[in-house]
Formats: sequence, C-alpha cells, structure tokens
Amino acid sequence: MKYVVVIPDGMGDKPLKELGGKTPLEAAHTPHMDFFASRGVVGLVSNIPDGFTPGTDIGCMSVFGYDPAVYYTGRGPLEAAQLGIELAKGDLAFRCNLVTIEGDALKDFSADHISTPEAKILIKALGEHLHKHYEGEVQFYPGEGTGYRNLFVYHGNARRMAKVACTPPHDIMGRKYKDYLPKGDGSSFLIKLMEESRKVFLDHPVNQKRVEKGLGPASMIWLWGQGVSPHFPSYYKRFGVRGGVITAVDLLKGIAIHAGLDVIKVPGVTGYFDTNYVGKAEYAINALRSRDFVVVHMESTDEAGHIGDARLKIQAIEDVDRLVLGTLRQGLQEFDAFQIMVLPDHYTCVETRTHSSDAVPFLMYSTRAEKKGPAKFCEKTAAESGMKVAQGHTLMDLFVKGNLG
Repeated sequence: MKYVVVIPDGMGDKPLKELGGKTPLEAAHTPHMDFFASRGVVGLVSNIPDGFTPGTDIGCMSVFGYDPAVYYTGRGPLEAAQLGIELAKGDLAFRCNLVTIEGDALKDFSADHISTPEAKILIKALGEHLHKHYEGEVQFYPGEGTGYRNLFVYHGNARRMAKVACTPPHDIMGRKYKDYLPKGDGSSFLIKLMEESRKVFLDHPVNQKRVEKGLGPASMIWLWGQGVSPHFPSYYKRFGVRGGVITAVDLLKGIAIHAGLDVIKVPGVTGYFDTNYVGKAEYAINALRSRDFVVVHMESTDEAGHIGDARLKIQAIEDVDRLVLGTLRQGLQEFDAFQIMVLPDHYTCVETRTHSSDAVPFLMYSTRAEKKGPAKFCEKTAAESGMKVAQGHTLMDLFVKGNLG
C-alpha cells in the first residue's frame, strides 16, 4: 500500500457573498478531488486544539499525527531544523519575517513577497550591524528559498523571553503595528532589535531598487513564533511507514526532519502561485517507488486567502486539483494499491485575510475499500456527512490503518 497526503494550505474558508454564498472550494472546479471524494470518505477534522492560535505550525503538526499539546514548542525551532541549525540548551528560535510598514500600519507580512536573494542581503546587513552590539547573543539566518521567511536565534537564557507574547504578522495586516509589538518580560529587547532593523533597512540599496520598481520595501523584521528545540518520535516508530515531504516551506521541512521523514527537493517550488505544481506530483510518484508514504504541501491557497482575493483562491484551488491531484491520479495507477487523503491544515478566510480554528474538510480514498461519497468535495458536504474527528492528530493513524468509515 502506498500513502499520499495532499495539503492545500489554508484551503478551507467561509461562504462569501461575492460567490453567491459559496466558499472558494465549493465554487472551484475540482474534478479530481471530487472523483476521490465520490468514491471515498469525507468529513470534518479539528486540527487546531483549544487554546492554540490557528496556523500552519499547529495545523500541520496535527495533520502529521503529532498532538500539538504534547510536542509543540514553537514555530521557530521547526524552521531551524530545516536550516541545519542545532539549538543548544538556552537557545530560543524565532520566526523572522520581513514586512512592509506604510505609515503606522503593517501593510504586508511578506514585504511584497521579497525575493530570497534580496532577503539574504538584508538579513546579512542586519546581522553585521547588530553583531557590534550583541556579539554572541543574537544571530540571524536567511530562509532557504522562501524570501520573507527567515530565522532569528537568541543565545542565552531562553526563559528570559520564552513567554513573550508575539503576534503573527499575517494576522494584523492593515492595523497599527505598534499595537501588536511583543509584550511581556523580555519584550523590550525584541522591540529594540525590530527598531534597529528599520534603521538598517531604511535606505538600503535593496529597498531603494524595490521602490524604484514599484515594489514594497522590507521596512523591518517582525519576530514571532519562538520556541526551544522539540523532541518527538519518528514517523516509522509512530506509524510504521517510511516516507518524505514535498514543500517549499521551511516549517514543513522542519517537521519532516524531526519526524525522520525525507525532505524531497523539487526544482521550481516557490511557495507561491508560480510554484512547480506538476513537478511536486511527479516527484511524489517517484518517491513512492522507494518509500511507503509522501506528503505534498502547497502554499498558494493560503497566500490567496491572506491577499483577500476570492477569485485568486479559486484559481489556486483549481491549479492544485488539475496539476497536482490530476497528475497524482494518473501516476498512482502504477502501484498495486494506494490511499490518498486531501485536507487543508486550517481555514484562511478571504474576508478576514487570516486564519481561523474551524474544523476543516477532509477526504480519504482507498483502492481497496471504495465507498459511496458525495459528488462534490467542500466544507458543506463534509459537514453534511456527519463524520467529525475531534482531535486532528488522530486522523493520520486512522488513515494509515484504514479504520475510517
């Protein structure tokens, strides 16, 4: 048996007036998802436990089968793993976004999707500037092929800032950024670093060129998602399968590394609308020739939700269906038997441009246990199925063992 999990990040959504009361998933043309749903099991699953902020870190940890209440220590340390950074005792890793500030408002959590080469130059300049004042205490790392997504590590007493309240920048677009700066013991240190970054970036040549091109500048860094290095059991120990993960996002790669799964690199993946969808599916098929299990993650659906564009989100969903699910559907025929699961990690709502904790729709299909499912896969039919998995981290066990429905 071969197992495939497809995660269109943030695909879930609420009904929208502009779509006649439909969600983007309901309005999208998704013949391949619908094929698997009509011959499988659909339902709802709660990936965001009570008390947790909805995000890809919590949602995907649940999808992978790890209880966030037990294993989650923060987003930063998961991304550190992908960058090959070993956190020592006392180290605290933060996600470090490059953001655009306009007036008093946080205009863009991605600095207008700044390129990775540009981000590397800015992060290096910031690190060199702060090294003079905080030698051995702070360290900045550029992300790997993800532009605005970078990393900051504080070396020292992690307890000093472990409980600082930091807000994800994608939750506050359009709002006064100063109202959402870090709060609590140790926050003044983080705020000072963020303010120093504004000075370094203000007239930097990278930003000057971006402004000349009509692009948003990287105004400052935004620190959040801090944590210490986590420890959780390997995927083989947990589920008895060996596999890999295909994604452009460092966070997902970090989860894979901690879970003992291979990070499968695919040319041309960007975490955006121009990503190599077909390549992801083709590499997944190839991976299954020597492995039992593969996860394919797409970020474009989430990005469209953050932009607040329903039509763009529909297009992203249709691209995932046509280029990823369509390619997988054809390629999986070479195997004697396979199971596929499709689900988002959380909602990313077009109307609010941020995440929500709503239970998300999922579908499961197995060549060895075809069933009678709904003709359309969407939030509505998932709710109407009556199938509800209250704890998201238990769904993977049901999927691998074939005990659902």
